[in-house]
Amino acid sequence: MRVGISLYGELLSEKGARFASQLGVQDVVVHLTDYSRNADNSAYLAGGVAGPINGDCIDAPLWSYEYMTDLVAMLAKHGLRVAAMENISPNFWSDILLDGPRKAEQMDAMKGLVRDAGRAGIPVIGYNFSLAGVWGWQRKPVGRGGAVTAVFAMDEIDAQSPLPDGMVGNMRYRPEVPGAASPRVDEATLWARLEWFLRELVPVAEEAGVRLAAHPDDPPVDLLRGTARLVNSHAKYDRLLALVPSPANALEYCVGSLAEMRDGDVYETTRHFARAKAIGYVHFRNVRGKVPNYVETFVDDGDIDMAQIVRVLHEEGYDGVLVPDHVPELDCAAPWHAGHAYTIGYMKALIAQAAALSASRATAVAPDRTAAAARQ
Repeated sequence: MRVGISLYGELLSEKGARFASQLGVQDVVVHLTDYSRNADNSAYLAGGVAGPINGDCIDAPLWSYEYMTDLVAMLAKHGLRVAAMENISPNFWSDILLDGPRKAEQMDAMKGLVRDAGRAGIPVIGYNFSLAGVWGWQRKPVGRGGAVTAVFAMDEIDAQSPLPDGMVGNMRYRPEVPGAASPRVDEATLWARLEWFLRELVPVAEEAGVRLAAHPDDPPVDLLRGTARLVNSHAKYDRLLALVPSPANALEYCVGSLAEMRDGDVYETTRHFARAKAIGYVHFRNVRGKVPNYVETFVDDGDIDMAQIVRVLHEEGYDGVLVPDHVPELDCAAPWHAGHAYTIGYMKALIAQAAALSASRATAVAPDRTAAAARQ
């Protein structure tokens, strides 16, 4: 088990790589989508407005083999390797998500992207099969000590505010057509679209040595912006894997999103999927509360016993990467860097003690079993 870091935007650079190296990590989850392109996120950052508010990816070029290999080489100079490539630019697969006329054309391009990722040495591609994407948060100073963090309070927003035409995954992939209807989809149709996506792409991923890793819904509500959600319960992860059984059909396992769901035991679910070797990599995030109201917290300050998550992963032989996810902002000159340094230090300490955590659990369980046997 290894601790990694996610880098994106200006952080996906020599400077960001040096920071990662200084923290003692070797694995990086790279985000190649430019979420901030032409974005005005000021209202969301100021608080009180639902978001995040991302920019556009109109005409953004497909990531080439050369681009990916250059990135791999840049990170390697700092002793880093790419553990995964996370999120597919919406303009690459908008018609796959919407069942539009360019679906087959976009799938051909996606197959090329997966093959090139494999050739470049990128072992995992994380994706979120969703029309509305990640949306509905507010930023509030409600974290420990007044830290600004993401809050989902469904009663404070218009959760069914229509998804604008020309947008999927909370980004604009083409200009809006005046008068066009907002995209909508029901659950059965969305699952049918996912099944087609997996049946087309998983065999290519197998050949390329790449795992496709699905993120659960965040927020994991039933309906968001008039569109159905896909993986908003623990059982639906099993349903996704069963569509196309293969090591290449895997999970971008988000502990926080699973804990936000109304039902399910996050520890037993972690054990289940770790034992099945279905986890591509882990988003290591803590939360307080569940839908329709929850708050993202510091890693050591939520409802989840993160030490128990590490213990379960260790016991089931998980040997992949865990990365921080949505870290609250520390009140300082470099809030992202400070928050990630704190979180990664905490994670590294847990993993260093993973064997001891399991041993202490076994020691605690043994007297309980002895006492139970004596009572019989």
